Amino acid sequence: MKVLLRDDVAGVGRRGDIVKVAGGFARNYLLPEGRAIVATEGVEGQAEQMRRGRDLREAKDRGAAEAQATLLAGAIIPIAARAGGGGRLFGSIGPADVADAIRAAKGVEIDRKHIVLTDHIKELGSYDVTVDLFTGVATVVTVEVTAAS
Repeated sequence: MKVLLRDDVAGVGRRGDIVKVAGGFARNYLLPEGRAIVATEGVEGQAEQMRRGRDLREAKDRGAAEAQATLLAGAIIPIAARAGGGGRLFGSIGPADVADAIRAAKGVEIDRKHIVLTDHIKELGSYDVTVDLFTGVATVVTVEVTAAS
């Protein structure tokens, strides 16, 4: 069944794309959720308009992400955490904690989903953390974890 996507659907396509999907997937998920409409002959113009709007929004979002990346490039973000002997933390520092620290230090609102950590930080020290702001726009910040007094 051919449908016109009204939203981005992971693994299927992006807003404004006309894609072929299984009939059951379209009838049971995409159409009732309002994420797609059946692709008839008259929807080509609507699809083109959706793609144009998507491209304009992406250009604006990319520009904002690049501005944030220049502001954050090489920044040192301090985080104070409770630690025991030997520098081990009580608990750990995850992406949400890093995002909160960036907000406090630089005033830049970053979603925790954009913070790339291979594993939670569990010891005192300095760590390079990648912030993936947009497709192809990423920067590295240095997170300095110190013992809270």
